[in-house]
Amino acid sequence: MVMTLPTPSSRFGAMAVVLLAAVLALPFAERASAQAASTSADEAAIAEFNRKYLKAINDGDIEALASLTTDGHMMISSGGPPLTGKKALVDSMTRAFQTTDIDESWAPEETVVSGDLAYQRGTFVVVAKPKAGGAESRITGNFLRIYRRIGGAWFMVRDSFNSQQPRAAASAQ
Repeated sequence: MVMTLPTPSSRFGAMAVVLLAAVLALPFAERASAQAASTSADEAAIAEFNRKYLKAINDGDIEALASLTTDGHMMISSGGPPLTGKKALVDSMTRAFQTTDIDESWAPEETVVSGDLAYQRGTFVVVAKPKAGGAESRITGNFLRIYRRIGGAWFMVRDSFNSQQPRAAASAQ
């Protein structure tokens, strides 16, 4: 049996072609809509994770920070080797919290989610005030973070950032 479609030259034929195209496109539109909703939910979950992480930093709450950090976490910044693992991050932040009040903010500019991985790029500002008194310091810069969904929750597994402070001139040789 050969099936023929009406030709678009007739009014009925044109309507049939449009209806057929709509019926065929529906599953794709539904899938795209579901993916967009899933991505929005993931982006909201990452934003909530960031809110909790920043609150832990700004409150000097090492226990909260540790609970939001994975054993495989790595922080990469200029001026030294990466801090690898939860213990290295917790030890470093514990020392910082003992001597400094930190006021940090982030401004994400791009978040991309792909399955159980996501990355986020943006800028940050850190104002550090010595607890013993003295001048505060202000650092602005850029960040790139990688997140992984683990057990249904999002965690930052890589944190890379650099300062926007002017680079020192290269020494003459």
